[in-house]
Amino acid sequence: MSDATRHTCIEYDVDGLNWRTRALCRDGHFDQLFVRGAAQRKAALLCRHCPVLMECGAYALDKRVEFGVWGGMTERQRRALLKQNPEVVSWSAFLGPRT
Repeated sequence: MSDATRHTCIEYDVDGLNWRTRALCRDGHFDQLFVRGAAQRKAALLCRHCPVLMECGAYALDKRVEFGVWGGMTERQRRALLKQNPEVVSWSAFLGPRT
C-alpha cells in the first residue's frame, strides 16, 4: 500500500473530528498494520489501547477497506461482520455514542 493511499485512508473525519491525530499508529507504524495472514492478529494487539479504536473500525467498515488491520479488526473479522450485518448502512452511526 502506498503512503498516499494510507494517508488518505486514515484521514476519515467522524462527526467533524479528525480522529487520526489521536490514533496510536499516527507516528508512522503503518507497516505493522498491513500484514498478511496470522500476523494480523498480532498487529491487532497494537490497537487494543487506541483511543480512536471505534472511529477507525467504523471507517474501515463504512469504506469497505479490504486490507490491513483497522480498529483492532483483521480483514477476516471485518468481512464476517459485514456479512452478518448487511442492514447496517452507517457503521459510524451504529458504533457511535448512544444517546
